[in-house]
Amino acid sequence: MRLIAKIILTSILLGLLACSSTGPIVYPNSHFLSVGKETAERDIEACRVMAETAGADEGTGRLGDIATSTAMGAGVGAASGAVGGAVYGSAGQGSLVGAASGAAAGLLRGLMFSARPRQTSQAYANFVSRCLEEKGYEVTGWQ
Repeated sequence: MRLIAKIILTSILLGLLACSSTGPIVYPNSHFLSVGKETAERDIEACRVMAETAGADEGTGRLGDIATSTAMGAGVGAASGAVGGAVYGSAGQGSLVGAASGAAAGLLRGLMFSARPRQTSQAYANFVSRCLEEKGYEVTGWQ
């Protein structure tokens, strides 16, 4: 049982490490060169905060996707385990086993699909890009 817990914990940690956020790529124009990288990073963060304050959402987080997948797997597993347990005479035990196996399957599914690149919402990217352009930066794209 301890080995299974360690495997699940390791999987969760690896999934969280993959949750990197995307950001704007700023062209090193004369304004960028005059203010420097540190000031540019502070300006980017200020524009991000402004976008979130205005209601633009950066995008769905992978952690939320993983949690949703785990919960759905547990629900489906519990229901199917209860049905299987009822057929064999132990619905309660069947639903517990089904919930545990469904949650594990849902967690693994969520972790596998969280490896795909994260998509920043278009409204958020447009807001941050415009904010940076008004400050004198040239945004060439998002990565």
